[in-house]
Amino acid sequence: MQSIREKILKFGKTNPLFRAEDIPFIGNDRTVLSRMVQSGDLVRLSPGLFCVKDIDISENYTLAEAIKTYRGGVICLISALYFHGVGSQLPYETWLMRQDRNTPRNDAVPVRFIYSSGNAYTFGIETHMIHGIEVPIYSVAKTVADCFKYRNKIGLDVAIEALKDAWLDKKITMEELWPAVKVCKVQKVIQPYVEMLVK
Repeated sequence: MQSIREKILKFGKTNPLFRAEDIPFIGNDRTVLSRMVQSGDLVRLSPGLFCVKDIDISENYTLAEAIKTYRGGVICLISALYFHGVGSQLPYETWLMRQDRNTPRNDAVPVRFIYSSGNAYTFGIETHMIHGIEVPIYSVAKTVADCFKYRNKIGLDVAIEALKDAWLDKKITMEELWPAVKVCKVQKVIQPYVEMLVK
């Protein structure tokens, strides 16, 4: 019969990032996770978030960590650009779009919240698997449109770079971009920069 330690290690092989509440058989004895961290069987990535020690964690694990911590958000703006390989910005925190403004913060997981609602929130969401976790991330087209919408937060230069890079690297078409631009209501702002690209 497997011990609780062996069961957790087996669980961690198929669920690379997990919290105590994700483990169906752990019950109320959650001190076993702390003991497994002390013994080196588990790694505590942040308070309450664990992985087994020999799991190869990618640079995108912070996106999965943010989604595990703040359920109901979508990876956006600088973090989405970085995930899609667009532009030169390095996110020092995870940018997360949410509808709910009453979200308790977890200082151990650095997140920058952006708030939206309606179609501007739901449009262009893709789901990517990162370490066994379904992570909602805005598409390249929606992210570029969002960059122009939130240009006062990230800088117009970042938005222009994102548009140029995505277009030149063939990561967007105008057929994909324009519906996102309309949803974000930035047609007049982005039009001159689009005309420079396609002329």
